[in-house]
Amino acid sequence: MKLNRSNVKDAAQYPTRILQFGEGNFLRAFADWIVQKMNNEIGFNAGIDVVQPLPGGMVDLLNQQDGLYHVYLKGIKNGKPVKEYEFIQCLNKGINPYTEFGTYRESVVNPDLRFVISNTTEAGIAYDPTDSLDMKPQKSFPAKVTALLYERFKAFEGAQDKGLIFFTCELIDRNGDMLKKYVLQHADNWQLGNTFKQWVDTACAFCNTLVDRIVPGFPKDDIKEIQAELGYEDNLVVVGEYFHLWVIEAPEWVADEFPAAKAGLDVKFVKDMTRFREQKVQVLNGCHTGSYAVSYLSGIETVREAYDNLETGSFMKELVYDEVLTVLDGSEKELKNFAGKILERFSNPYIRHQWQSIALNAMSKWETRNLPSLRNFVKLHNMLPQKLVFSLAAMIAYFKGEAEGKSYPIQEDQWILDFYKEAWEACDGRPISIYQLVEKVLALDKVWKQNLNEIPNLTITVSHYLFLIQQVGMKKAVKAVLSENNPLMEMTIEGKAKEAEATIN
Repeated sequence: MKLNRSNVKDAAQYPTRILQFGEGNFLRAFADWIVQKMNNEIGFNAGIDVVQPLPGGMVDLLNQQDGLYHVYLKGIKNGKPVKEYEFIQCLNKGINPYTEFGTYRESVVNPDLRFVISNTTEAGIAYDPTDSLDMKPQKSFPAKVTALLYERFKAFEGAQDKGLIFFTCELIDRNGDMLKKYVLQHADNWQLGNTFKQWVDTACAFCNTLVDRIVPGFPKDDIKEIQAELGYEDNLVVVGEYFHLWVIEAPEWVADEFPAAKAGLDVKFVKDMTRFREQKVQVLNGCHTGSYAVSYLSGIETVREAYDNLETGSFMKELVYDEVLTVLDGSEKELKNFAGKILERFSNPYIRHQWQSIALNAMSKWETRNLPSLRNFVKLHNMLPQKLVFSLAAMIAYFKGEAEGKSYPIQEDQWILDFYKEAWEACDGRPISIYQLVEKVLALDKVWKQNLNEIPNLTITVSHYLFLIQQVGMKKAVKAVLSENNPLMEMTIEGKAKEAEATIN
């Protein structure tokens, strides 16, 4: 039986109070699950209209099921293994603004609308000067938000109670602040006036947030068994771990309007989320992004299998304990306890978290999640963090698109795919050619926001590891970087650069 509101007669219907940009697995298994729990437990009474941020998306599939689907949680609860389904009924409709702009505008000026939730990937919150107010819709997310707010401002004549609360879930630092910055920049560029800007500043809240739940996504290997258990043909089932955490930096009045904690949910409203963010992004997300290429090119497809493997598991632990934790604020005991809980989640027996899903938009993720650790390690220890440097070399190897004679798909911005295709085609495998390839990658200030070749010894060290990976394969290269005899391990910034250069020339 197909899952839709015709076949589920008692499915709940809620007034649309939330507009959500992003229809992917994460928001459906995290934010939408949280809203459903609030509806169930405390009568939050909020429905969601889901906006497809890009021309290519999956709102059609969402609408085929009338917004209904199941979240399948698997993990550890109160020290015991648990599996449970949550029936999500809070999604009212999916909207493709590129083909249904009128419907999109209706949702924008809905008088009941109060919240906007977004996850448009790390690259989504960016300023595009080519966006204009008359586009239907604008290309970038911040420009869409500016136009959205201007529509509400006009429709409700600047009423203070018609402003919106933004929960931005993109994994960039100060995500809410960045969104607001670009909204005001567009407002200036489009000459929308100071009164509108003042309304944005006083009637709206742009909340910095931190999200944490591992979401492997659609369970394609087990979907027939799951659908048989559910009794419905649900093609939107999404798997997640039981653990969840949402840290939201916001004024107290926002917490009053979104009382998730009263529903027993781990949603924390704080005045300053800096410490929470640094720990979570650099440990959990940093370990994921820092290990995906190492593991995948070692022939390992999932996080759990990598963590249980002797070499890749050791690499993940050493990257976290020996490099990342050393640059974070907090006591050693607190940080090790936090890291232990994170790594314990990697061995969840119920979660099959594919490295290929973690590899999506890997370049921007590495810049956000791993580069701060590398920079701070160099600053504090006067030497390069070898596991992080090796992970950078592994990522460059991954973007070759083939290993041991086998090709694999890569999900990344097209310009990055074109860059690597050209760069790898120009590389003949000689040490000097590998070095030139690395130089090109590290010079991509569009990604790194700086020229990484300026970090002492980084170019030559990455080149050394990339050459090693190309010569002996990832499995043997990982063993080499883990070895106590690794010749680059104790290289300081001031000296021994020539030793590394000699190994590659």
